[in-house]
Amino acid sequence: MIQVDFQLQQGAFVLDVNLRLPARGVTALFGRSGSGKTTLLRCMAGLAHQLGGRMVFQGDVWQNAQQFVPVHQRPIGYVFQEASLFPHLRMIDNLKYGYLRLRKAEQRLQPDQVSELLGIQDLLQRYPDQLSGGQRQRVAIGRALLTSPRLLLMDEPMASLDATSKAEILPFLERLRDELDIPIVYVSHAIEEVTRLADHLVLLDHGRVQAQGALQTLLTDPSLPFAHQDRAASLLMAQVVEPATDDHLTQLQVDGQPLLISQLPGSASSSVRLSVMARDVVLANEPPQHISLINCLKAQVVDIQPDPKPSHCLVRLRLNQQTLLARISYRSVKNLKLSENQPIYALIKGVALN
Repeated sequence: MIQVDFQLQQGAFVLDVNLRLPARGVTALFGRSGSGKTTLLRCMAGLAHQLGGRMVFQGDVWQNAQQFVPVHQRPIGYVFQEASLFPHLRMIDNLKYGYLRLRKAEQRLQPDQVSELLGIQDLLQRYPDQLSGGQRQRVAIGRALLTSPRLLLMDEPMASLDATSKAEILPFLERLRDELDIPIVYVSHAIEEVTRLADHLVLLDHGRVQAQGALQTLLTDPSLPFAHQDRAASLLMAQVVEPATDDHLTQLQVDGQPLLISQLPGSASSSVRLSVMARDVVLANEPPQHISLINCLKAQVVDIQPDPKPSHCLVRLRLNQQTLLARISYRSVKNLKLSENQPIYALIKGVALN
């Protein structure tokens, strides 16, 4: 567990947080600009020293009223918005900058391992000005990993990248999450990134914690803003049953029910996460026939929530253990005579899932 307790005032801004974070997976610090995400991350790193703060990482006290472990003695890797590579050094030398300063016994990750993980093997003899923004950021992440951190802090690492570079780097961040046993605290204000990467979410607003918990739960909580945004989405965890069908689809299982999506890389029994836009879910009282939609899931209505658009409603559905959001018209709610606990069928386009 990571215990975080900070109270810090910077001018008119006050950070006041008390958190218990999981010491595994990805925790996202999410909120609009000025909510305190980067300030909290800097406090965790020891970059913002303030009296009275407390941080305990897996039983090790990094900071309390009696002691303060300085940033260079904390076993962390820190990735900033900009790669900040040394322009006069080749990528291999940038990559090894912190690694070569570790004692042999502390070098738990090796350059070849990290280069393969981030797909940068062919870039190591180049200089920073010969690389794209996404490539430079991957090298910066590799440099942080090669300090063999026990905790990786990432401050909006894709904020300065264009859409193409973001699409390039996201799969590598997913590999970090899945293949390395290093907890990551990831700052972002892009919900699409958070949905792809995070397991746990902390929602910050004006320096205070508005909500925290499992990402799946918070995304569908009607008391929070996520469910009422235009791009509201649910996160479903699924298992691969058949990686590649004859018609180039991947068959999954979600809470015991089959689901088909565009073909994904992966093997049978592997786990995948699906982001399902609420506006891409269609509801029916009976399984429809002779339509192009190929996914039909049995569900139960949890509740029906008002939507920012008065012509719409937000319907929360329970599949089994997981919750699915559907945004439909108010007229459709009346036509289907929807009510709480009603059995219903949720129809989803296979091409709409990612």
